[in-house]
Amino acid sequence: MLVLERNRSLEIIFTLLSEPIMNTKQFSGVFTALATPMKGGEVAYADLEKLVAHQLDGGINGLVSVGTTGESPTLNKAEHIEVVRATVKAAGGKVPVYAGTGSNSTYEAVALTREAEKAGADGFLVVAPYYNKPSQDGLMQHFGKIAEATEKPIILYSIPSRCGIEISIDVAARLYEKYPHVCCMKAAEGSCEKVAEYVRAIGPDYAVMSGDDSLTLPFMSAGATGVISVASNLVVSPLVEMVRAANANDFAAARATFLKYFPFFRGIFLDPNPVPIKYALKQAGIIESDEVRLPLGQISGEARAILDPLMFELELT
Repeated sequence: MLVLERNRSLEIIFTLLSEPIMNTKQFSGVFTALATPMKGGEVAYADLEKLVAHQLDGGINGLVSVGTTGESPTLNKAEHIEVVRATVKAAGGKVPVYAGTGSNSTYEAVALTREAEKAGADGFLVVAPYYNKPSQDGLMQHFGKIAEATEKPIILYSIPSRCGIEISIDVAARLYEKYPHVCCMKAAEGSCEKVAEYVRAIGPDYAVMSGDDSLTLPFMSAGATGVISVASNLVVSPLVEMVRAANANDFAAARATFLKYFPFFRGIFLDPNPVPIKYALKQAGIIESDEVRLPLGQISGEARAILDPLMFELELT
């Protein structure tokens, strides 16, 4: 009996050791939701390299390639994967690169995830299916199929204002229990309560990152460990320092930076994302063109009238 119990104990230990262990501490700091530079209707890969270099120079903690800020809805599949590949190459292993591979088609999301992994992605950002409005059980099955296609970490992305549904805490918890590499939530529900509920219900090893620049600090006070940021396409090192200070419980220092850049956080969403941030990047000389693809249009005069003096005041141009 003792021998059987000892063998059973060894079997359990070997099983645990063979399972991939996610280091959720990697989901801390500032990850940039990269814009995809374009010119003449094509992806501007030279500008993409410049943008990634700007990120590395500012000490960014991670990059997200071809999320919705990267105009994933209007890139074809070949472009999508090539942008991921080019971003991985430009990053040169200095920071992790997560690929946006979400879709409202489970089949497409699985295929994109597999192709992005081949292109070198370190993990994946997967948004809730949009327009279809599946049930929470449908979400569980959808994300489960994606999780079974890779062993690399997956960040779920809950943004009901865009998708029409949110990812419930129950689904996030069940996915994390069944698939430990589904270990992070990009929370863009606009609710500090929801952030606190994620942390309380799922535990401190489950990472939550803000999906809204203007809510980063409030979310971190509720348990988030960082932000997947649009603003950090341009403002890198100040935001990295802000989040580092907040994670060190120096909220006074973090608040000073947060309040300084808060008008910019709001300004880059005066028009649909990523229109204003591309304009700001062009004005700062980081990319050559602020071109976006239809159905997005160029920045409005009203947004320019607010952003131009704001960027001058913040010394961003």
